[in-house]
Amino acid sequence: MKIRSATLGIPLAWPPEAAMVERAGRGLAGAMARFGAAGWTVQTTRLALPPFPAVLGWREPERVPALARWLGAHCAAAEIGYASLGPVLADAPADAAASPAAFAATIPTALAQTETVFAAVALDGADGVRAEMALAAAAVIVQVARTSPDGFGNLRFAALARCPAGIPFLPAAYHDGGPPSLALALEAADLAQAAFADAPSVDAAQARLTAAVEDVGGRLAAVVEGICVEQGWRFGGLDLSLAPFPDLPNSIAAALERLGLECFGAFGTLYAARCVTEALRRARLPRCGFSGLMLPLLEDRALADAAAAGRLSVNDLLLYSAVCGTGLDTIPLPGDVSEGELAALLLDVATLAVALDKPLTARLLPIPGQAAGQLTAFDFPFFANTRILPTRGIVPTALLRRAVSSPPPTPSLLVGEGEYQEPGES
Repeated sequence: MKIRSATLGIPLAWPPEAAMVERAGRGLAGAMARFGAAGWTVQTTRLALPPFPAVLGWREPERVPALARWLGAHCAAAEIGYASLGPVLADAPADAAASPAAFAATIPTALAQTETVFAAVALDGADGVRAEMALAAAAVIVQVARTSPDGFGNLRFAALARCPAGIPFLPAAYHDGGPPSLALALEAADLAQAAFADAPSVDAAQARLTAAVEDVGGRLAAVVEGICVEQGWRFGGLDLSLAPFPDLPNSIAAALERLGLECFGAFGTLYAARCVTEALRRARLPRCGFSGLMLPLLEDRALADAAAAGRLSVNDLLLYSAVCGTGLDTIPLPGDVSEGELAALLLDVATLAVALDKPLTARLLPIPGQAAGQLTAFDFPFFANTRILPTRGIVPTALLRRAVSSPPPTPSLLVGEGEYQEPGES
């Protein structure tokens, strides 16, 4: 297991103070030294701000590109690897001078200012899914794809639903506005592979995984708690998600095959995925974020191979997100996918997140000039190339129009005929 990222959330307001980022950089450098002395490998350090419309007081969205440029430059000077502007939240305060959609529209220009800053759009508000935010997010995806080489800029943008503050993975990361808080994102698919190898039963495999996560995570948490005391930070927790790396020894899909799945994408994959998330939920550790199974298509060699072999579709991955951790992550799509079709797909992701009351994201990468079935050609060490997944080419125009013109949904959900459920129940 490695530490994918040490992510520090800090409060910030406009005009921003460079000294806050400088202090954060010094603190993260000290944390890196402590981790190294304890034998832990840390891939990156990251900074997370409060949602950027709040940083700007919900005024002057035209300042967002300047904020992104400022953040990228000051993080580079402080030797912080990446930073998150946070999301545009769907619920604006009553005194907001600009709408959420106006802030969302600035994201493509903001991302173009630097290669190290991430941003997001929330698809849900307190009262449920917001169709207008799905349309705004889809417009961002299409514009970023058109204006960045190979559509790669969309790696730094995501649409979110039911994602709380304190997630250490980008682009979902944002800060709650309180004192600085440190959370860790883990790269731990290798723990699942070791736990599942030659296990005599599913129960035994789950018990092995829970024990391994508790052992390694407990030792890591003790180091983090000491760092936070020294720095005067809050400890936000560990995101126990078994994030993969694009080689087979660190593939979560390969881990599920070791559990007994003939091949990832076959019938039984949903059951196997659920077995992993159940094992993680049993771990008694300070946790945060998704803390579940991560299935980022381009970041997992065995997942990429399954897609290349035709065993995975967008709908399959959406189904698995009902029991995993992140949703639709790093999904290559045809370059001509329309804003309307993307918006409808984002509505489905957000609906699943709200119905299950679980955090989900969508990081979709349309590849300009490329069609479904063609191979991606990313030259990026954190990606395993695969085939572009097809979409359906169907836009539910009337549904989108009516969803946007409808009043906000009530906070209750009808989950079955004659069955009533409040959000959050399961």
